[in-house]
Amino acid sequence: MTAPRIVVGITGATGAVYGVRLLQRLRSMGAETHLVVTPAGVLNAHHELGLDRRELEARADVAHAPGDVGAAIASGSFETAGMVVAPCSMKTLAAIAHGLSDNLLTRAADVTLKERRRLVLMVRETPFNLAHLRNMTAVTEMGGIIFPPLPAFYHRPTTLDELIDDTVERVASLVAPGARPKPWQGL
Repeated sequence: MTAPRIVVGITGATGAVYGVRLLQRLRSMGAETHLVVTPAGVLNAHHELGLDRRELEARADVAHAPGDVGAAIASGSFETAGMVVAPCSMKTLAAIAHGLSDNLLTRAADVTLKERRRLVLMVRETPFNLAHLRNMTAVTEMGGIIFPPLPAFYHRPTTLDELIDDTVERVASLVAPGARPKPWQGL
């Protein structure tokens, strides 16, 4: 069996750690990752994690420039198991909801939807306004999954890493075939 291909997008919303941790988890599961980071995503990853573009891209098997709309992931003939945008800004959500395909990240998301593959958007904003909610509804109606990285406390996490890992594990299980969430300890 060949490794599943997963496209990962990182945008300028807060929470770059979710995208980075997802890349690490997918690699540990044997998935082939294709990364697209927007310029704002690079800026935010540097601000939040101290990582530059080169360091971000080194965490993926293949990195694509956001302006390269002719990259393999822009075509439905390039088979993937799905795509995750982690974190997903409201700008990117709106572009996906309205089919703008104005850069490689939003084009890859559009291809994921048109090919009926799994698209997971880890939207980062609070509180939501009506435009945000309508855009989330539109993506959901198209077959996408809106997955705000909201922490769970059932497993009694004691560190921020445990909260992040729990969320990333749940997202990875949505896009990587055969992935199994780590069992939690319960109350």
